[in-house]
Amino acid sequence: MDNMKWKRSILLFLVVFACLPLTAQDRAKVIAHRGYWQSYGSAQNSIWALIRADEIRVYGAEFDVHITADNVAVVYHDADVKGVAIQHSPYALIKDSVLSNGEKIPTLREYLEAAKRTHIKLIFELKPHATPERNREAARIAVESVKEKKLLPQTEFITFNLDAGKELIRLAPETDVYYLNGDLSPAELKASGFAGLDYHYTVMQQHPHWFGEAKTLGLGINIFTVNDTTLMREMIEAGADFITTDFPNRALKLISTLNP
Repeated sequence: MDNMKWKRSILLFLVVFACLPLTAQDRAKVIAHRGYWQSYGSAQNSIWALIRADEIRVYGAEFDVHITADNVAVVYHDADVKGVAIQHSPYALIKDSVLSNGEKIPTLREYLEAAKRTHIKLIFELKPHATPERNREAARIAVESVKEKKLLPQTEFITFNLDAGKELIRLAPETDVYYLNGDLSPAELKASGFAGLDYHYTVMQQHPHWFGEAKTLGLGINIFTVNDTTLMREMIEAGADFITTDFPNRALKLISTLNP
């Protein structure tokens, strides 16, 4: 009899726990867009921005990767460096270029080596390349680079390019891959094997029903680039799992007020 009462008590606890509302922190985590570059001595996509993001304990640091003409992966957002097109030039033409904080533009190898000293997720954005073949080749280089540093469990991939995304899924099926372009419904993403959507907030404002559809399908929801706290709150309350922002400290503070 006592055993039966104990089982009923446990069952009641589980039912009550499952019915409790999710806190803001349960529902939304913060991703530092191009690292925490809005901090002293930092720069977008710098190794220091990665380290600073780790120090403030966000969920992840997003960074951008291009592949040069001679297959060197570099961490940089824009398509060119001082007029030199990254994807159509050999690495030698940009290897001595520096970021605004004086750091040399990091190769992916250098960035990942520094990442081994961190504990946050590496939100690896593979930039679109010129052709479907080149996008698939870029995906192969990306996955091989992360595997070489034994960082695949710490990495999530995001991309605007569908060919690259599908190749990332094929090459790293155990790793989450999110799609950025905003033109596919949650059902289409699920059918293609994506772990979730990573869409601009305006896309989700135009398709608010996608929040519910994504949840029903078990897909993650990441929203970029959300810098205004009112908009952050709107996306969190709509059901965002992740907020990507240039102001991760601002997002962390907001979430702390929603989840005291």
